[in-house]
Amino acid sequence: MEINAKLNKACQTALEDYMGVSQDETLLVVCDEHRRDIGLALFENGKRMAMESIYVEMKSREMNGNEPPDQVASLMRKVDVVLCPTTRSLTHTDARRRASELGVRVGTMPGITQETMERCFSADYQKVMQQTLEVEELMKKCYSIRVTSKIGTDITLNIKKRKVFASTGILRTIGQSGNLPSGEVYVAPNEAKVNGTVVFDGSFAGIGLLKNPITVQIIDGYARSIEGKEEADDLKMMLETGGRHAYAVGEFGIGTNYKAKLCGHILEDEKVLGTIHIAFGNNISMGGKVNVPIHLDGLVKRPTVFFDDVKIMENGKFTY
Repeated sequence: MEINAKLNKACQTALEDYMGVSQDETLLVVCDEHRRDIGLALFENGKRMAMESIYVEMKSREMNGNEPPDQVASLMRKVDVVLCPTTRSLTHTDARRRASELGVRVGTMPGITQETMERCFSADYQKVMQQTLEVEELMKKCYSIRVTSKIGTDITLNIKKRKVFASTGILRTIGQSGNLPSGEVYVAPNEAKVNGTVVFDGSFAGIGLLKNPITVQIIDGYARSIEGKEEADDLKMMLETGGRHAYAVGEFGIGTNYKAKLCGHILEDEKVLGTIHIAFGNNISMGGKVNVPIHLDGLVKRPTVFFDDVKIMENGKFTY
């Protein structure tokens, strides 16, 4: 198989620098029909780096958070490293969680494109890691987060006693998992303690870049009204498939990757430096209590962010 030179280099970086794949390990690449070129490129590079490189392709899932087939989930538990370049996210699935519990290193790559591979894996990962760890330290010290924006966002989230996660994309330790590429700090807010208005104006998982904003009113942790044009209707339809708890606020995150660009693919969009994202649905993987087969992130551009009473970002620029 002939692989584009830039894609080839990105695959090598992902496997070597980020996942730390070694000659005594077994690598599994879980893919679907829409990400075949990237999946096969990772598989081919893996053949040179790992003891064994295995490629398995499944039908694309309908929603982020939908489980893979049982046969694929079983394979994920029997290797050392798993990479998932898939159309829909496997991050918040039982299959991923169970593999991680057994010590498997799992890098999920939902919606990955060749452009994202080439752009984000060319970043100085030490620089991304430093920015990510700095934001993590600040978030760990606060109990309450407030986000505002010039177009109407004003929301407060309680994160007291909730674990804060620094997703650097470096997944070299037994049982580690996360997005690849990465660059974000995230947390599962306390259920029933999120209130306010979010105006999503960047992108939304399952929708892409937003031509029109989506305004969501949140009361006691749940989306109570979703307003806007066709994008708002699309969001309502997706959330309805997950039942009542799909409307729960499951995550708050801040992007920390200076190479990431807003492109309509949430994997990269939520990593964009100077943005925040809020997700609805599953957060079991990050210490929350919402367990539904859906997890949908939405992006807010140019936010102002307060950790307790300290402003750490103003109009999309870090101020600390």
